[in-house]
Parts: sequence; structure tokens; C-alpha cells
Amino acid sequence: MQNQQNLSYRVALGGIVSAFCLVSMFLTGVFPLLYLVLPMIAGVLLLIVVMEVSIQWAWVTYIAVGLLSLFVTYDKEAALIFILFFGSFPLVRYYLKKIPSKPAQLLLKLLLFNGSMILYFYLNTYLFGMQELLEELQKYGRHAGKIMLILLNPFFLMYDTSLDGLCELYSRMLKPRITGRKV
Repeated sequence: MQNQQNLSYRVALGGIVSAFCLVSMFLTGVFPLLYLVLPMIAGVLLLIVVMEVSIQWAWVTYIAVGLLSLFVTYDKEAALIFILFFGSFPLVRYYLKKIPSKPAQLLLKLLLFNGSMILYFYLNTYLFGMQELLEELQKYGRHAGKIMLILLNPFFLMYDTSLDGLCELYSRMLKPRITGRKV
């Protein structure tokens, strides 16, 4: 009986988080200026599944949201950035935090971020036919893409740091209010 309740809880929580993630992804079509912020929020919501259930269940939720967002989301760029980075990074980060060396953690995070952004750029350009991206970058010189990527790295580091704060906020303030138990 306990195992059945535990499974029911995991399914229910995964479904609720998936619904919130999909609403966030759907809203990228309503608020196009937030096409990066809303996938970020959807990715942060996956941390609740990690903290409450397990990393494996969070991966299942991520895959479900990623696939469904391709169909539900009007802005395919937002769906792509969620699938390539904002949905997966909070989960991969779980494993990276287990590496004892902080410099190695940082290096792997930066490699993951930069690789994801390069893949996003090329998939966006060639898969979705956004050739104007290449034309826009060429206006600024042949190193514009590299410079832009370098400039994005500090923003990524702020995002990475904020994930720790958001986990702490959830654990200390939101979870006790939701469950009614003190931490």
C-alpha cells in the first residue's frame, strides 16, 4: 500500500510540474519577449521533482515536457532552448555538483553551456531556416558569434548561481508552506 501511495505521489507531482512547465512554454507564444525567461522557469520547476522525488523521475518529466513542448509551444526556438539547455541543465547540474573539484565543475558547466548554445545556434539556423541569424552576425564581423558567446558566459554563471538560491528558497520557505511542516 505504501509503495502504491509513493508511486501515486510521484506521478501526481510529475504531472503537476509538467503542467506548469507546459503552461510556461505555451506562454512563449503569448509573450514573445520572454522566449528565454519562460523556458528558464520551466527548467527551474524541474528542480522540485529532483528535490521531492528523484533525479530519475525528473528526467522522465523533462523528456515528457520536452516532447510535448514541441507540439504545444508556438515558439519553436523556445522549445529548442528548453530541450537543449534550460530543461536539461538543472538535471545535469545535479551530477556535476558531485564532482569534488570546483574548478572541474565550473569547466564542465561552461563547456556544457557553450556547446549547448553552439548547437542551439546551428539547429536554429539550419533546422528552422533562420538564415537571417547568420546574416545578422556577419554584419558585425567574422568573430561576432564568438564574442557574443563569450559575453553570454557571465549571464550563464549568474543563472547557475541563482539555481542554488532557488533550491534554498524552495526548501526553506515554499516547501514548509506547502506541506505544513517545519524544516
